[in-house]
Amino acid sequence: METIESMAEVRYTGEKGLAEALRGADALFVYDFLSTAVPGAWHAADKLRWLHIASAGVDPVMFPALRESDVTLTNSRGVFDASIAEYVLGVIIAFAKDLPRSLELQREGRWQHRESERVAGRHALVVGTGPIGRAIARMLRAAGMVVSGMGRRAREDDPDFGAVHASAELVRHLPAFDYVVAVAPLTEQTKGMFDAAAFATMKQSARFVNVGRGELVVTADLVTAMREGRIAGAALDVFETEPLPPDDPLWTMPNVLVSPHMSGDFAGWRNALVEVFADNFERWHTGRPLRNVVDKQLGYVPSGHLGA
Repeated sequence: METIESMAEVRYTGEKGLAEALRGADALFVYDFLSTAVPGAWHAADKLRWLHIASAGVDPVMFPALRESDVTLTNSRGVFDASIAEYVLGVIIAFAKDLPRSLELQREGRWQHRESERVAGRHALVVGTGPIGRAIARMLRAAGMVVSGMGRRAREDDPDFGAVHASAELVRHLPAFDYVVAVAPLTEQTKGMFDAAAFATMKQSARFVNVGRGELVVTADLVTAMREGRIAGAALDVFETEPLPPDDPLWTMPNVLVSPHMSGDFAGWRNALVEVFADNFERWHTGRPLRNVVDKQLGYVPSGHLGA
């Protein structure tokens, strides 16, 4: 932040002081991307022209007054793409090679030979065709998997996904896939898209991976699907309620891998987020186009926009 401090008056604040700090401010950097304090302090944003959030998802700041304002919204897409893709490949391999069970047996001192599954040749559906979804697709293809995408509109011959199916036809296409990866942005259209109907159509041998937003999933329906054996496993990095409550059944369910919203958090990620903001601040200060401008009606950065 030193470079920015040399060009502008910078005010640092927590949630309680946000409204006071916002008065007269031209730009707001929401470094705490899990904070929901911005809507409550919005009345004080009397001069604000630009808001940048330190995450790819913008749902914590996507409230009606911001949508209707002239304030430009940018995000930090590009920082976590490769790291999340590595996570997704890692949990898929963990499922295929039964690594969680191997660790259990190791702790018990038991030698129990099993056969495992191949990853190559398995079919994966990546729901969400933004930069993170594309990084996941490339990573899974490199491991020999057959990958398709799912986005707002169907198309063929995509350079990363091959075929892209329309999100409106999710239930129709789910039965064809061994792994389903959720990485879609949270919008009114995607909220709760993975519900009882979706899980009921998946293969019983299929695994579900969520690295998008917890609200993409109806958690109660996922718990029921796991208990009734409708799907074979789930790897979850995001949840409707975070932190995940200690008494939540997902903690102890067999074939469920739980991680605390860390799939993208590599060593150095905090500095990388500030670097994205610093680059955009220099652009804003000199009148150049900003990177990662979010379409506030769609809730994400449209394809083809100047990226990170």
